[in-house]
Amino acid sequence: MTFRRMFLLLASIALGFFLIVLLIKVGKIDLRLTLLQLESVTPLAFVKLVLLNGLLIYLSTEKWRSIDAAQRLPSDSVPSRITSFAVTSAGMALGLIVPMQIGMAAARTLGTYVHGRPLQRGTAGTLLEQSFDLLIVAFLAVASGVTWYYSGGALMWTVSAAAMTALAILAVGPATALVRGLGASSNASIAAPRNRIARSFRELQHSGLLNAGLARRLVMLSAIRFGVVVLMAGQTAEMVHANIPLWHMAAAVPFVVIATIIAVTPGGIGLNELTSVTALKLFGTPLAVAAQWSLANRFLVIASCFTVATCAAIVRALKKIADSSSPDATTKTEAQAG
Repeated sequence: MTFRRMFLLLASIALGFFLIVLLIKVGKIDLRLTLLQLESVTPLAFVKLVLLNGLLIYLSTEKWRSIDAAQRLPSDSVPSRITSFAVTSAGMALGLIVPMQIGMAAARTLGTYVHGRPLQRGTAGTLLEQSFDLLIVAFLAVASGVTWYYSGGALMWTVSAAAMTALAILAVGPATALVRGLGASSNASIAAPRNRIARSFRELQHSGLLNAGLARRLVMLSAIRFGVVVLMAGQTAEMVHANIPLWHMAAAVPFVVIATIIAVTPGGIGLNELTSVTALKLFGTPLAVAAQWSLANRFLVIASCFTVATCAAIVRALKKIADSSSPDATTKTEAQAG
């Protein structure tokens, strides 16, 4: 690691801690109360959060596998569903320490290393998968903005969010057709682009990724993931007895997701919390309540993510042991030895 990268890493960590300290000061967070809240969390409530987190990771895994199926070559092998889930859960946990995109891409790239073309399938596939999450939150941020501007409530946000989600689903079909049409018209005049980005764009135009059905599926899965994120936020608020309306969470989440994408701190620490507190306050949640919840939420989400990742790794390891000791695997090994 170069001195410049080391300096940027240390500066990023320092900024994250500074933002957390700022949040504690501005929000008048009682750290002793936060600790008591975390200690009072019941095992059943934590299991609910872990299950929601598992569902969130499952939806992300299905999106990635859908993209992988569209760009996979006949010579590429297919990672199993448990392997895909395990590397996705590891990436989610890693994304709480480093920026989410880097953590997820790194985990999936390593996870597909033995299956062929890891950079394209792991890194590029992850960036494309997460771009649909960004697309849906961009549409839902409009719903949140409209609700805030007109001082609306739960009904206005729900109706606006439903309308924007439907618009996003309807828009991706014509958008993919437009990109494919641009590619068809430009191919007649441009032979072989030398620029790497231009070549990648042309490959995208000729791949199975520009498919309206696939795009709509990815948008719908991203919309469902958004709903699960809101339920997780509501669950952590319930676990620490924070009185925050669920629709406040839903209206604030789009801005938190956008902050996660542009985060300059490890795992978005500090920046995510400040963004969520600011957004919740705009929709009527008291600053002290939002700040107290945001800090407890960080600890609870980290714990649930690492729990899911650990369980997935154990299940994957047990499956590998079971597969290696199965009669078919033994016969195959003996045949290869003979």
